[in-house]
Amino acid sequence: MRTRSLSFLVLLVIGASLLIAGCVQSQPGVSNTTPAQISIPLQTNVNSQEALVSFVDTAVAYAQAHDKDKALAAFSNQSGPFVKGDIYVFAYDFNGTTLALPFQPELVGVNRLDVTDSQGEFFVRDQRDVARNGSGFVNYTYLNPAHNNTVESKLSYVEKVDDTWYLGSGIYTGPAAPATANAQAVSK
Repeated sequence: MRTRSLSFLVLLVIGASLLIAGCVQSQPGVSNTTPAQISIPLQTNVNSQEALVSFVDTAVAYAQAHDKDKALAAFSNQSGPFVKGDIYVFAYDFNGTTLALPFQPELVGVNRLDVTDSQGEFFVRDQRDVARNGSGFVNYTYLNPAHNNTVESKLSYVEKVDDTWYLGSGIYTGPAAPATANAQAVSK
């Protein structure tokens, strides 16, 4: 059964990638797909890791098919196709600098490699390390924009776009455990 689920997920990702890549005849190097034309296979309230992986895969395919600045603008747009309720795409370079964070645009351009979450975890560093190896999941705590920016537990999936940057998105999984005494503020 797991093999069938994995096969279905692979086919879904390939299909979404082909759709995003614009398998239509056009001029070389010119994409006719705009962010508004993208069909994101994700419900507003997501509670499955498979849907999260599909969402990030779609964003990575979009980033690879478009100019980096255009992709980052799409990921930063709070009303765009890469924001679904409290699920959104974020982007960092491998030095830890924020490239896109739709609900905290003031952090774009800020290096967050040494920032910790409410539990004292270096979550950007952890994400970076996972993304350098291709893709994977990271647990940490973060502000939930759908719940008045309360700190909640979050499971994120991150994926390398190329050797310079990565994308991710996360599912909020509930209230965070009490903060440790030596943790820095999560909003830094």
